[in-house]
Amino acid sequence: MATKKPKSPNPVIAENKKAAFNYFFEERFEAGMVLEGWEVKALRAGKAQLTDGYVVIRNGELFVIGCQINPLGTASTHVRPDSVRTKKLLLHGEEIQRLIGKVEQKGYTLVPINLHWKNGRVKCEIALAKGKATHDKRDTIKEREGKREVERAMKERHR
Repeated sequence: MATKKPKSPNPVIAENKKAAFNYFFEERFEAGMVLEGWEVKALRAGKAQLTDGYVVIRNGELFVIGCQINPLGTASTHVRPDSVRTKKLLLHGEEIQRLIGKVEQKGYTLVPINLHWKNGRVKCEIALAKGKATHDKRDTIKEREGKREVERAMKERHR
């Protein structure tokens, strides 16, 4: 009898690290994605990029734009893969209505944070976010540099 491989919880496919630098996250949501077969195969191979992605609301539905999924070389010939196709996100109606109300307020936007697997399905974690000002970004850089300095000092001390 074959032994099962232990699965890591929610293995991340792609992450949008730039979003954490450019935005303050207010709330996070996990949404399903409507994908085609070739896209799922490409995601299994890790061929996704979220860096320039953003979420828009059209006719009471959420769509992610700019999420790039590059097709595999073995993609079928009768399918025309479009790597930057607009993908629909799936959320409960009440959540969508709440998000529409929040996004209409000044300064709020929806940003994709990451793509991950959950029970064999691709999920997109999105965040209701507010843009950072330039001085906030500078503060983030200072904190990061400070942490690096502390870690370097600790590393030197333990040698």
